[in-house]
Amino acid sequence: MKKIVVFASGSGTNAENIIKHFALNETVKVVSVFTNNSNAKVIERAKNNQIPIEIFSKIELIEGKVAQKLNAIKPDLIVLAGFLLKFPENIIADYPNKVINIHPALLPKYGGRGMYGSNVHKAIVDNNEKETGITIHYVNEDYDEGGIVFQKKIVLTGNESVEDVAERIHELEQEFFPVVIEKLITDNSK
Repeated sequence: MKKIVVFASGSGTNAENIIKHFALNETVKVVSVFTNNSNAKVIERAKNNQIPIEIFSKIELIEGKVAQKLNAIKPDLIVLAGFLLKFPENIIADYPNKVINIHPALLPKYGGRGMYGSNVHKAIVDNNEKETGITIHYVNEDYDEGGIVFQKKIVLTGNESVEDVAERIHELEQEFFPVVIEKLITDNSK
């Protein structure tokens, strides 16, 4: 059985979508959701899907307590789905090419510190970009600079609001993130 651990900080719609995608899969399962936000809606979503939750502080992440919990699980893939803290280098080193993230833009554009969620969409609208999309990438020690696994583009008309762009990007995330995860974890097992 291939094990996925999902890290999320917020509403958890992508986390729940991933959980549901693998719910009936006999070879791949989401085995735990880790969050740094004790008020995150992802907690309720995970509980509703009978997935164990680990709630931790930023200090516990930095001091290695989260790494210890991960090492007890031994995940085959760690998926960041709306996780807002910088991911620790010690965990990245322990799981080379096994930590991925989704970004709501076409990296390398609109990546880096502070570029998440509506901040990204606002920058894209403000700059009158003609296209945007999603990027699924490996996580390294720098924000949004790991190797790109997958990108999907959409064309913008110039009439979209920040909310319009956010909605279209969310649809791409929901459609492609679980499929790319499945391909990645299946390919890595060959």
